[in-house]
Amino acid sequence: MSADIKVIISGGGTGGHIFPAIAIADAIRKQQPKAEILFVGALGRMEMERVPKAGYPIEGLWISGFQRSLSVQNLLFPVKLVHSLVSARKILRRFQPDVVIGVGGYASGPLLEMATRMGIPTLIQEQNSYAGVTNRLLAKKVSKICVAYPGMDKYFPAGKLVYTGNPVRPTLFEKKINKEEAASFFGLDASRPVVLIFGGSLGARSLNEAMAHAGTVLRSHPEIQVIWQCGAAAKLEYAKSPVANLPGVRLFDFLERMDMAYAAADIVVARAGALTISELSLAGKAAILVPSPFVAEDHQTKNARALVEEHAALMVENAAVQRQLWPEITQLLSDPEVRNVLEKRIKTLAKPQAAEHIASEIFNLCTRHIR
Repeated sequence: MSADIKVIISGGGTGGHIFPAIAIADAIRKQQPKAEILFVGALGRMEMERVPKAGYPIEGLWISGFQRSLSVQNLLFPVKLVHSLVSARKILRRFQPDVVIGVGGYASGPLLEMATRMGIPTLIQEQNSYAGVTNRLLAKKVSKICVAYPGMDKYFPAGKLVYTGNPVRPTLFEKKINKEEAASFFGLDASRPVVLIFGGSLGARSLNEAMAHAGTVLRSHPEIQVIWQCGAAAKLEYAKSPVANLPGVRLFDFLERMDMAYAAADIVVARAGALTISELSLAGKAAILVPSPFVAEDHQTKNARALVEEHAALMVENAAVQRQLWPEITQLLSDPEVRNVLEKRIKTLAKPQAAEHIASEIFNLCTRHIR
């Protein structure tokens, strides 16, 4: 195949959509260095900042989600939808892609809808164990659907499914980093235990509150060090907390070097989103998962329970975080045998070639004449 294929990747909204999309783009570029790749996101969302930082151009659509609660914003939804469909058509006509990929998020729907109407090959990359409404609606129209979990034929046509796993950023694990180097990066002591606590790219209120009230535990266990990612919106609030100023605590709004954070950590406390689980599997880290109860069909709890049943992770329910999280953390830090089991079991779930597999499916869809 000629290398100068043209690809549009659409979607975003959270790191769980954006980082797999960037990993797919990187895999395409690795196999076809001359490929032209354009991202399309939603104006005002984090992809408009994160994608250019990864080295790819992006255009924005005026689109947002439909709020489940009564909202003035819902009155604008039909207007935004029509506007985004028209804008999507203009982008497709101008760029003339050979294939369009949707990774979830507000911009994904209008782009894939217009691409299917125009007869352009399309692919959905569904990260979660529960398929969202937009992807379920698009499923009959798109050419191929790459999924991260088995059994997704309950949502999608079985003949279009490819079980690839979730792609992760290759920069996370392409270089072997030891704990000494990673601890030094954060100004921590490699001989003492490190706990990485993060709530995804936007942060998680319950995890932040558990950290903010952990002063007594951390003062009674001065050997414990913490890398705490709280989210941009919460940084100002929690930077003033006494815990954030303890000598062994490092507070961040966003972790640009997740590779260093994973390498430094002895255990990880996180939400149970699809991307996080994929990264934990590749990193082989003992994890305590706190699934968000605020997601569609409570799919994070299903994700977490699946790992618990495989003895690949521990779980604390969101409502029990204040009471149970730190006892679980201190118990796990004191039991290296359990940590070792968790590390080995979660590593068996890793799919390190997911991005390359998806890229191959994308190339297979490029059946028309390549410029």
